[in-house]
Amino acid sequence: MEETIFSLSHSTGLPYLDQTLQGLFPGDNLVWEIESVLDYHFFLEPFAKQAKKLGKTLVYFYFSGEDPLLRESDGIRIITLQPFKGFEHFVSDIVDIIETHADRAWYVFDCLTPLAKVWYSDRMMANLFLIVCPLVLKLRALAYFSLYKHQHSNHATDTLYATAQIIIEVWNYKGTRYLQPHRVDNRFSPTLYMLHQLRPDGHLEPVTNSALTADVVTLAKQPLLNFTIQRFGPWTASYHEAEAIIEALNRGEPKDAEAQELFERLLHMVITRQTSFLPLARKYFTLPFLLDVLKRLIGSGLIGGKARGILLAQLILKGSHPHWSAILENHDSFFIGSDVFYTFVIQNDCWWLRRKKGSMEEILANARIARERILKGKFLEYIVLQFREMLEYFGQAPIIVRSSSIQEDSYGNAFSGKYESVFCANQGSLDERLAAFLDAVRQVYASSLSEDALMYRLHHGLLHEDEQMALIVQRVSGDVWGSSFFPPAAGVGFSYNPFVWDPAIDPHAGVLRLAFGLGTRAVDRLDDDYVRIVALNAPLARPEKDPEEAKKHTQRRADLINLKENRFETVPIRDALSLLPEKLRQYFCHEDREAAERARDLGLPAKSAWQPDFTALFEKTDFPQRMRELLSVLEAAYEHPVDVEFTVNCILSDDGDLADYRINLVQCRPFQVKLMGTGSIGILPRQIEEKNLFLKSDGPIVGRSIAAPVGRLVYVSSQAYTALSTQDKYALARLIGLVARRPEPCSSCGPESKKEGIVLLVGPGRWGTSTPSMGVPVAFNDIKDVQVLVELALMHEGLVPDVSLGTHFFNDLVEMDMLYVAVFPERKNCLFNEAFITHASRFLRMVPPENELWARALTVLESTEQAELRLFADATAQHAVCYLVTQSPGPALPQQL
Repeated sequence: MEETIFSLSHSTGLPYLDQTLQGLFPGDNLVWEIESVLDYHFFLEPFAKQAKKLGKTLVYFYFSGEDPLLRESDGIRIITLQPFKGFEHFVSDIVDIIETHADRAWYVFDCLTPLAKVWYSDRMMANLFLIVCPLVLKLRALAYFSLYKHQHSNHATDTLYATAQIIIEVWNYKGTRYLQPHRVDNRFSPTLYMLHQLRPDGHLEPVTNSALTADVVTLAKQPLLNFTIQRFGPWTASYHEAEAIIEALNRGEPKDAEAQELFERLLHMVITRQTSFLPLARKYFTLPFLLDVLKRLIGSGLIGGKARGILLAQLILKGSHPHWSAILENHDSFFIGSDVFYTFVIQNDCWWLRRKKGSMEEILANARIARERILKGKFLEYIVLQFREMLEYFGQAPIIVRSSSIQEDSYGNAFSGKYESVFCANQGSLDERLAAFLDAVRQVYASSLSEDALMYRLHHGLLHEDEQMALIVQRVSGDVWGSSFFPPAAGVGFSYNPFVWDPAIDPHAGVLRLAFGLGTRAVDRLDDDYVRIVALNAPLARPEKDPEEAKKHTQRRADLINLKENRFETVPIRDALSLLPEKLRQYFCHEDREAAERARDLGLPAKSAWQPDFTALFEKTDFPQRMRELLSVLEAAYEHPVDVEFTVNCILSDDGDLADYRINLVQCRPFQVKLMGTGSIGILPRQIEEKNLFLKSDGPIVGRSIAAPVGRLVYVSSQAYTALSTQDKYALARLIGLVARRPEPCSSCGPESKKEGIVLLVGPGRWGTSTPSMGVPVAFNDIKDVQVLVELALMHEGLVPDVSLGTHFFNDLVEMDMLYVAVFPERKNCLFNEAFITHASRFLRMVPPENELWARALTVLESTEQAELRLFADATAQHAVCYLVTQSPGPALPQQL
């Protein structure tokens, strides 16, 4: 490579380092954070040669007492200093030499770390830096310094970061050096602050893969940043007490009782105070591990449910078998303690608004005002400083800010989708990245007071419970492909599979909902798109009935982070697939031969024939077996079904093929589903008259099997709904929220309606969609009293209701014990009898319409003592029937497996 020449700049003597830094500018002070003096020596020699080449004297200040890093020769002058004579003499001698040589020389200093021991003060070492660096800058010379990593207090490191022009951290991992610039003044590039691998030929390559980056940087066991442990108070005292006890235990001293007492204290301070979770925490967390958590805690307080679940799952898996240490992507997340949220709320005058007093309408009105204030709120200065330091640690790697409230991901309360998570592309200058990060934190904080979240808490009896919002800041798992960042696969997994569409599927083997790209498409309920459902004991099996149907239900779009535009983005999936190397791409899609021929005939690009399906990933790797093991191990530890979110990160060979993969576990929580058992679920009549048959389904049927009377049927007419305006469709959704409730007896209007029975909601397209043309846009809170939800594929040609499994909407259904049924009228074993509504109205009680919109599009029927609507749904057999009984129905209370 030819040496790159930058305007008004000098060279480090290493061309590829020059290219990364865009050269050294006159006046630059460069600080190397090193593990070994050999690392420093590696960079000094080329610097010295470059000085000689330019006719500069290289002045080497030698004061370590160890072997000199450079030998005196032509062009190199060694100045021996005596730090034991005191700070004043030491600094004065240095200043005299620099003033004498000015910019005619470049300057190299021995490692500064021993000076702190000689002078018994980090502060004095920092004072040296405050004198020398501005002088070098003023004279437009160059200077090299070094420090041993993680051996200095914030008094020293804060000064260095504020004064030096360039700071580079050096890592050694498996015989290879890695560099990460943390500060480079007046220069910028899209990869400048990323970890870089120094190759044997001198090339300095940015490390784009999150797994390799985490492997390297998590080697550090010491505190990296100016966080809680460096501040006074009980948190600092507990940290140092833990350090001392661990050191004493390592020396064999009898400190078990003190260690146990401190462990319990830290467990309650940092991890959880929930009695249901404490037994698990005591079993898997250790005092040294809690100490590591404190090193990554911003502020103080609990780390919250989501963070707790991730940490616990990692410990469970790594404790079950050594191979998980190699399979799981290393965790290097940071935690923003729950006390930071409380402080922010109080400082920005939101506490009184957040206080839940008065009617629900008043509470929601106050919450709206509080959200506006939160989105404009200011953080305390020392918290912003810690945020900045954390961003310097992550460099330009994309990150995600995720809610981790203390109630979240607990037994019985998943809070699925109630609080926001915000991706930060994390590109641009540090100030720009900090501004975007602060906005992301505000957005997640504001979501704690959203109407959906408050109504969820009300319904679960948690409205007045303490709900503090901690946050977890995670490195986004994936790699750079072109100008985009994403993992090739991500999704959600369940240790118990309630979606059993074939007798060969073992529900206890678990199930995945797998997407290409970021996992958002697997977690969120999306309109007119699909992801791959994977039964882990039969990963190649598809829920679709034939190959053509499977083609229609493949993923169409992918979510990713656009690094060039610095934003989250959704693109056509074939555009995302085209970014992968050809050998890697085959694991995630295949070429449809017929489509390829048509594409060639029409002159379309080859990518138009790609069909994402993950088949090769299942056939050529052990991924399905690993995920089945992962879910099984976690379920056994929790003694309860679990659901997880994960990414699949690919490690490439030199020729672009898949060499290995890593699983990044980004969430783990108890899965709120009741297992199907054995026994009677009701007896179907031998024959049902066609006029009395409302609907039949052969699946998907998701949830617990049930045989029950239908106390209230809420039915939305497909034809009438399609004809409504968009405004009326939203109005109808709100109306459904009023009528989709358990029936109340009404003795004044005809036959008395039955008190018992389920609420059955039947309608076209997708319930809960954000696009009214695709279905009814109800919010979950509108239908929380519904027991069975039926989606009819009747909206338009080609619409198929997406299986809700793995979506936040589905988690709401599961938590509320709702059963999900999809009806495909065109299938042989399915039926939807729209004429039934008119027929059944003669026998069941019709709730009178309250307005014209209700009369046009909605029918509400209730069973009576004389006639009863019944539902029989066997989720194991994937068979459901809804029918009318008009003569002596007798008792038919709900029965469930």
